[in-house]
Amino acid sequence: MAKKKILFECQNCGLTTPKWMGKCTNCGSWDSFLELNQHQQEVIKQTKSSTSTAKAKAQSINDIVEEEIYRYSSLDKELDNVLGGGIVPGSLTLIGGSPGVGKSTLLLKVASNIASLKKNVLYVTGEESTSQIKLRSNRLKANEDTLYLLSEIRLEQILVELEFREYDFLIIDSIQTIYSENITSAPGSVTQVRQITFELMRIAKDKNIAIFIIGHITKEGSIAGPRVLEHMVDTVLYFEGDSSQELRILRGFKNRFGSTNEIGVFEMRADGLVSATDISSRFFNKDSSQAGSALTVVMEGSRPIILEVQALVSESHTPNSKRQATGFDNNRLNMLLALLERKLEIPLSGYDVFINITGGIKITETAADLAILSAIISSFRDRAISKETIFIGEVSLVGDVREVYGLDVRLKEAQMQNISKALIAKKPLEKTAIKTFVVDEVTKLLQWY
Repeated sequence: MAKKKILFECQNCGLTTPKWMGKCTNCGSWDSFLELNQHQQEVIKQTKSSTSTAKAKAQSINDIVEEEIYRYSSLDKELDNVLGGGIVPGSLTLIGGSPGVGKSTLLLKVASNIASLKKNVLYVTGEESTSQIKLRSNRLKANEDTLYLLSEIRLEQILVELEFREYDFLIIDSIQTIYSENITSAPGSVTQVRQITFELMRIAKDKNIAIFIIGHITKEGSIAGPRVLEHMVDTVLYFEGDSSQELRILRGFKNRFGSTNEIGVFEMRADGLVSATDISSRFFNKDSSQAGSALTVVMEGSRPIILEVQALVSESHTPNSKRQATGFDNNRLNMLLALLERKLEIPLSGYDVFINITGGIKITETAADLAILSAIISSFRDRAISKETIFIGEVSLVGDVREVYGLDVRLKEAQMQNISKALIAKKPLEKTAIKTFVVDEVTKLLQWY
């Protein structure tokens, strides 16, 4: 008699092992392993082997005919920008974000937009009733004849509806509430999420339906469920921003049909989440100049955005001075502060330093280094910087200010906002009406204060 195989699965990341472990070696979570029954083990084996059963023959890359990707607009400019130009039929998109940030509101509005193009749209909700969705639809003015609502959490019933009527667009809200009757584990478990996502991926490719699925996030800010969920889908989008803020940012982290560097900026209004207009002036205040504030231009994909960097330097009353940054890398802030003490001999060891990037945007590039230093010096010396001046440049450990990519595009954006001066590391290639000053060393910042 064959010995019964036992498998344990981590409920956070989906790692399977033949023995129970207190701590997962993959994701580091504690007490997350549960024993799988025989049916669940068979489901995992089928999922892993189903994509490798078909015979394939290798082809020369020069013999492969390139297929043109067809897209259609969601009638939402910012969402189309993040997706790379529009929605691709047969694609599977995962969208995540904190509760209340606007995931369901945005997708319901997008569903209405697509339905207005005479396409059949199915909105499947596992968390709300159809009457609740109808109330939100009335507020968003999203009532269309070809927009269909289905309150269902059983995957098999959703498949029946997809066979009953041909749909062009499908929304699942949310993936953690849907379960399959063929799997004995609870909804939201790793096995359920994995199998349901695999079925949705098969449906999207076979029926050429664009599918958007909403995913819950953990307290760490990542999509709940196994990491294989993000690997199986074609596009992964994350909402950034607090539910109490007016502006929300939709950022692409994976896109098989376009760039992952684009962002979409949305504005929460009484009629729902809509594309923000004139976002260039939303992240800084043109009216007043105050100490500790400096402007810079960052690139989010192909889009230049002018941001206001705020700094507060105050005398510390504790042995350990505080160093805190919001929207900026804290480790890089410590490096810049050490550079100020070394090159400019500014005694910041006895001061608390706080940095804030307005608008809720997180700066990931180094072009804002010069603006960070300028804001810190401005706050330390209590001298205001003109709102007609921007700072663009990367600062190295040796004190050099180095040029950044897309300088001409950044300066054009600054010129559109009536900015007249720019401190940069190198002269631009194209002529501009902005008066530029080359700063190739950090020590030259002192002449501005």
